[in-house]
Amino acid sequence: QVHLVESGGGLVQAGDSLRLSCAASGGEFRLYSMGWFRQAPGKERELIAAISRGGGSTKYYPDSVKGRLTIDRDDSENTLYLQMSKLNPDDTAIYSCAADFSYGSIISGVDIAYWGQGTQVTVSS
Repeated sequence: QVHLVESGGGLVQAGDSLRLSCAASGGEFRLYSMGWFRQAPGKERELIAAISRGGGSTKYYPDSVKGRLTIDRDDSENTLYLQMSKLNPDDTAIYSCAADFSYGSIISGVDIAYWGQGTQVTVSS
């Protein structure tokens, strides 16, 4: 059983940067592919970044966020990160991290084994 806890969310102004963290416990972190998802009010949850297991040699970003977000992981610290820059009000959402043995499950968003509880990011104009 993997337990994921996000942190780093808050209220920021448009144009600011923010780094989210996701601390993992209860499992061998390096064996899991990881992803960051977000859900804005009234919208479906969407994948915004993914990273493969074992060092993270493969990363994925949808075109909507490419160039503004960077996902990274520190397997020695069992922690996943999301660096966000040039934030705008459309980035306001609950941000959650997710873990699964399968990178494909992270990419598809289907049958993901573990989820964090989420952290709120609010961007004011």
